[in-house]
Amino acid sequence: MSDQIPAVESARGADLDPEVRQFIATVGRAFASYPNFNDLPLPEMRRACEQVRAPWAAGGPAMVQRSERTLPTPAGDVRVRIHNPSNRAPKAALIYMHGGGWTTFSIDTHDRLMREYAARADIVVIGVDYALSPEVKFPVAQQQIAEVVRWARQHSAELGILPDRIALGGDSAGGNLAVTTALRLRDEGEPNAVRAVVTNYAVTDKYSTPEALQRYGYEGYMLGADEMVGFWDNYLRGPADAKDPLVCPVHADLKGLPPVFMVIPECDILTEQNFRLAEQLERAGVPVTPSFYKGASHSFLEAMSISAISNQAIDDTAAWLRATLEPTSGS
Repeated sequence: MSDQIPAVESARGADLDPEVRQFIATVGRAFASYPNFNDLPLPEMRRACEQVRAPWAAGGPAMVQRSERTLPTPAGDVRVRIHNPSNRAPKAALIYMHGGGWTTFSIDTHDRLMREYAARADIVVIGVDYALSPEVKFPVAQQQIAEVVRWARQHSAELGILPDRIALGGDSAGGNLAVTTALRLRDEGEPNAVRAVVTNYAVTDKYSTPEALQRYGYEGYMLGADEMVGFWDNYLRGPADAKDPLVCPVHADLKGLPPVFMVIPECDILTEQNFRLAEQLERAGVPVTPSFYKGASHSFLEAMSISAISNQAIDDTAAWLRATLEPTSGS
């Protein structure tokens, strides 16, 4: 029939950058060592995720100072880890949220990525171990992150950071939390609390086209179509939440957001929705830099120990953060 969706052929990973393909294959073999991974109780599943990702979080730059603390917030206590790469002070800061579908991963699985950003941009990076779903639902994690931003601004002297030079960043679900927390702060009367936003292959909409899911959502790629359905079920209180602009920013009035840098890989079920959000940001008058990486996949930044394209994306982001956050004589 003429109105049928044309079949989309999956390349099963053949279109991936070879080093990214190696990363995905290695991670896949590690997960395969856990029989019936998808049927594990959630605590065991999370432990397995931590173990599989641990080798990729090892190594990398050393920090001059690295500390942790637990912050009380109205939405529950939240652990943060502070990475300071140098003695230069004060400096800009990036508050970073790990990915994992709001359900798994932690500041441990993403420790190296945060240290790489800190060292390459010479900024303080504050990782947020926000509360995971399904134990909590939207908007708890977002409320916690907004409180971390407020805390960082109020304690800027102690942290050695500039209170008006703070960025929010994150990957996948963490990228969603970065942009939606910026929206929340704007809507709560703090439009200048955040100076910049970085999104790495962010979740921006519950809807993905059948073509994207069929092309990149199965064998050979990192983020599965069925996996994403489960993540949404964990995070949302009910179907109506999917229309909330603080859940899916493609439904938001984006005016007044700070500049946004978007890392967009070619081979991901979320790629099309990232480009859609980029277009909406541009129409709203928000300075946006979509940075596209051919042959890259979801989670490819974690492959920086073996992947040139991962390192290029981290360098590109660090350069943008320096340019966007560094004070100038006129600011």
